[in-house]
Amino acid sequence: MIRELEQYREVAPKGTIDFLQRLSEQVQGKRFLQISAVRYGGGMAEILRRLVPVMKAMGIEARWEVIAGTQEFTDVTRRIADGLQGRTETITDEMYQIYLDVTARNAKALDLDADLVFIHDPQPAALIEHRKGGKWVWRCHLDAGQPHRPVWSLFRRHVLKYDAAIFSLPGFAQRLPIPKFMIYPSIDPLTEKNRELSRAEIWEVLDRFGIAKGKPMLLQVARFDRYKDQLGTIRAYRMAKKHHNCQLVLAGSGVLHDPEGEAVLAEVQQAAGNDPDIHILQLPPEADREINALQRGASIVVQKALKEGFGVVVSEAMWKGKPVIGGTAGGVSTQIVNEATGFIVHSVEGVTFRIRYLLSNPSVMTRMGAMAKEHVRRNFLITRHLSDYLTMLKLLCPD
Repeated sequence: MIRELEQYREVAPKGTIDFLQRLSEQVQGKRFLQISAVRYGGGMAEILRRLVPVMKAMGIEARWEVIAGTQEFTDVTRRIADGLQGRTETITDEMYQIYLDVTARNAKALDLDADLVFIHDPQPAALIEHRKGGKWVWRCHLDAGQPHRPVWSLFRRHVLKYDAAIFSLPGFAQRLPIPKFMIYPSIDPLTEKNRELSRAEIWEVLDRFGIAKGKPMLLQVARFDRYKDQLGTIRAYRMAKKHHNCQLVLAGSGVLHDPEGEAVLAEVQQAAGNDPDIHILQLPPEADREINALQRGASIVVQKALKEGFGVVVSEAMWKGKPVIGGTAGGVSTQIVNEATGFIVHSVEGVTFRIRYLLSNPSVMTRMGAMAKEHVRRNFLITRHLSDYLTMLKLLCPD
């Protein structure tokens, strides 16, 4: 038995662990290298921190390397990432040379020898120019479906040299002459953000933030960003409150050193006014248990972003047995089964209508929450992600 894998037996769908163990026997001894720009922060890093040790325990020579860069390199790669996501950006020859030079230094410092190399997002993508063998796959976590064309034309030259590319959704992909695969992001049910919590643990967090227990709670977890539309959520709450005595929690990250985030937070605070039932929380990056408790303490979770990536926070909330009301942006509508695990809406009024419906029908809310958790169990857990990666390893690196 593989202990690191066995711990998921009680939460994964029946038969999953046995299947993964059989699959692992077919890729024993393979060398699997993951390269990213960060080791902490973001869903991708969270999943890799769990996947790599499990793969090692399964007999795969799994490694995870992180590139080093200067502030100039970080600024250039941020522009590239924004351009790939559709923002108008100008990348000068001088900027691009910084990108290539730092990449070349990383290529000398890293051991790139592996049977399968996964390169995550644009920051380390030019490492393909220094490949030493094996199969290379570009794993794009961004929505590159409608990029700023000059940036994509510049960046595409690297992508074409990969053996394959992976995107999170069909709409996030570009036309490419190399094989393309789709792999959904996932959540780890055993981490601090997703593990089971006792009622006492949940109540401790609610008490700490002054959130009333026993009063229906609407929750949105999102950074303070115009695209997350916290103002729209406040409007929906206010309309629903005319019919139900509820409260709203808007939980986001801190906005220190983020001028745009500070501006959005100020607008949200102004819109909230002196309403004692609106709680605006700025949480530190390590507040996983707090987010877990808020999601478990909520009655309904709202994720009505105007623009979104895959939005794995939806699956996090559904795993806690909560119905989610979300929009059509990004991967939100992929995770929600409309009218079964939650509701897909197209307007603030639609959010209000569904809030009122659920608060008026608690049995429906309970049933939807149970279906939501089961939907995540079958489609968005780390065990499925592991299966996808092992399948890629077997497919691209046959004996």
